[in-house]
Amino acid sequence: MYDNICKFIAENFKDDLATWLLGSPIKLTELSPTELSSEPIRADSLILLQSDDLVLHTEFQTDADEDIPFRMLDYRVRVYRRFPNKEMRQIVIYLRKTSSQLVNENSFRLNNTYHQFEVIRLWEQPTDRFMSIPGLLPFAVLSQTNDPTMVLTEVAKAVEAISDRQLQRNIAAASGILAGLVLKKDVIRKILRSEIMRESVIYQEILEEGEAKGKAEGKAETTRKLALNLLRIGMSLEQISQVTELSIEQIQVLQEEIQNS
Repeated sequence: MYDNICKFIAENFKDDLATWLLGSPIKLTELSPTELSSEPIRADSLILLQSDDLVLHTEFQTDADEDIPFRMLDYRVRVYRRFPNKEMRQIVIYLRKTSSQLVNENSFRLNNTYHQFEVIRLWEQPTDRFMSIPGLLPFAVLSQTNDPTMVLTEVAKAVEAISDRQLQRNIAAASGILAGLVLKKDVIRKILRSEIMRESVIYQEILEEGEAKGKAEGKAETTRKLALNLLRIGMSLEQISQVTELSIEQIQVLQEEIQNS
């Protein structure tokens, strides 16, 4: 969830992201991984943005990931194949403080192959870097501070000062969700107004995903109970598979469940 929130921020506040990572608000547009390969690597946190001369590849990671170095090399090669004349910046941004040495790795080595990329550990970044740019406010609470509660309080004040209501709602929701990495929910609720967060696009998307998941889980449970009942009356596995659209292997698991009960 946290990686996806960062992806939402990056995709909706491209200028702010560019100001932070590239030093200036370079105009960037989205680049789909499918434009680089018919088989993109699965990574929910992957963000590819491009300008006329540059491709910015960022990945937000909640936790350390040993696959990151190879993924960086893989996408560098893909981008070179598609855009051989474009510069490329690759930056991995770790959200949650950890003692894992994986978050220090910034290169991939394989025999004579060597590739280097950039790494940002948010907990080492100065808080002030995120406080003056609206799209970066949600990252402030994860920055270099001994008092994340105080930082979130300052973020809440900055959010209240945003005149655009939809922008205010989205920044508040993103800030509240990311704050969950370092603060308890009751602390976050006291600082950020819940009604603002509930009206945000981010909150509505999470709610819709939850409802869809609930419906899918409800349908799965109904199908499971139907298959169990059909097994109990002696219907064949093949017939049950046709009725429920479950695989023979899934039905066999349910059959063992009945035998063991």
